[in-house]
Amino acid sequence: MSFKMPGKILEEYTVRNNRLGLVQVGNTRRPIFLDLVPDAHIGDYVRVHVGFAVEQVEKLEAEQAYAKLAQNGKWKTADVALEAALEADEALPEAALRVKTR
Repeated sequence: MSFKMPGKILEEYTVRNNRLGLVQVGNTRRPIFLDLVPDAHIGDYVRVHVGFAVEQVEKLEAEQAYAKLAQNGKWKTADVALEAALEADEALPEAALRVKTR
């Protein structure tokens, strides 16, 4: 996710000493690194930027951001653009090179 949007943490887990969570932004759910927000847990809202949760936000602030997008008619457009950007990023050849084999 390449812009700072609030998302809700649905799940938490650890992979290779990294804290990850399944975060929902709109209709999109993605694994996001939670290491930068140690106090955020399931049910909390965080701002997401390029695959990392960068700060914890209040539920009211997240709902206001969602309401503004819906009011402007951009929520559906934002969902489509977000999904397309994520798919394009995951399809890059260098994405496969980032995975280290052990």
